[in-house]
Amino acid sequence: MNERYSRQQLFAPIGEEGQTNIRRKHVVIVGAGALGAGNAEALVRAGIGKLTIIDRDYVEWSNLQRQQLYSEADAIARLPKAIAAKRRLEQINSEVEIEAIVGDAGPEELEAIAAEQRPDVWIDATDNFDTRLVLNDVAYKYRIPWIYGACVGSYGLSCAFIPGRTPCLYCLLETVPQGGLTCDTAGIIGPAVQMVVSYQVAEALKMLVEDWAALRGKLVSFDLWTNEYAAVRIDAVKKEDCPTCGRHPSYPFLSYDQRTKAAVLCGRDSVQIRPPIRREYEIDELAEVFRRQGLQTEANPYLVAVSLGGGKRLVVFADGRALVHGTKDVHEAKTIYYRYLG
Repeated sequence: MNERYSRQQLFAPIGEEGQTNIRRKHVVIVGAGALGAGNAEALVRAGIGKLTIIDRDYVEWSNLQRQQLYSEADAIARLPKAIAAKRRLEQINSEVEIEAIVGDAGPEELEAIAAEQRPDVWIDATDNFDTRLVLNDVAYKYRIPWIYGACVGSYGLSCAFIPGRTPCLYCLLETVPQGGLTCDTAGIIGPAVQMVVSYQVAEALKMLVEDWAALRGKLVSFDLWTNEYAAVRIDAVKKEDCPTCGRHPSYPFLSYDQRTKAAVLCGRDSVQIRPPIRREYEIDELAEVFRRQGLQTEANPYLVAVSLGGGKRLVVFADGRALVHGTKDVHEAKTIYYRYLG
């Protein structure tokens, strides 16, 4: 018995065979914030074969209270979360293959991962329903199980979706609360994060060892502060005309047009700008361009951050994406983007 995983293998539903299965499997985590960091660490410690992490953001000081993989040094360097997570996870378990993708989790990106890598499980660690609905479509189109998770304040939700066996997230939209509260408006406590992570990782392990009968089949919600808990079976909400999992699926959230994409980040005074055609920047060269304009500029190998005054900051990634901090006005953000990046 491998001593590293010995206690896990002693757990009868996993055993040696289950541990071998875990070692052969590939999990993709979409988002590397609090939920993503927690799921990633748990799966790497459990001995997953390959872990892919995709995230568009970088480490900030406000993340450190609950995003367990990151350090003060990561925040000072504004290191992309996917890169910071990969570095820490490789220190935890060098046996695991870890792929870090610094980028948006849009239809194009997620379909490419699904088609080319055929992962065994997707884990949702995002902060918005737009991305979740894209993930839902990709999961059902390519018949890959995925696990939903969300938390804010002391409240959390989790549910596992299995193409061909369960209804999908789109079917549950009337059941799943989608209030406007976010971590940036209502705050969040660490135990709520850890509770959702526990639910997600437990369901993921069941899938990885192929113990399908043990899956919960329920949408779980809880509030740790008010001591409330609910678990609702999801079978009854199946819709035969669902555009994602119905009789004639059209996967509407995978459509992608070639316009510039702008999105207000959940609960933050920030807008992400995604150009219609992927650009590749040499970060050092771009940083020098900004410095020659007299702008306060900081850079690392993955991004350049420019202070624009008035509380505004432009952060440009190597793939051409940009975050405009200090505004929720999409028009203003686009104006800033084109002023400095053309």
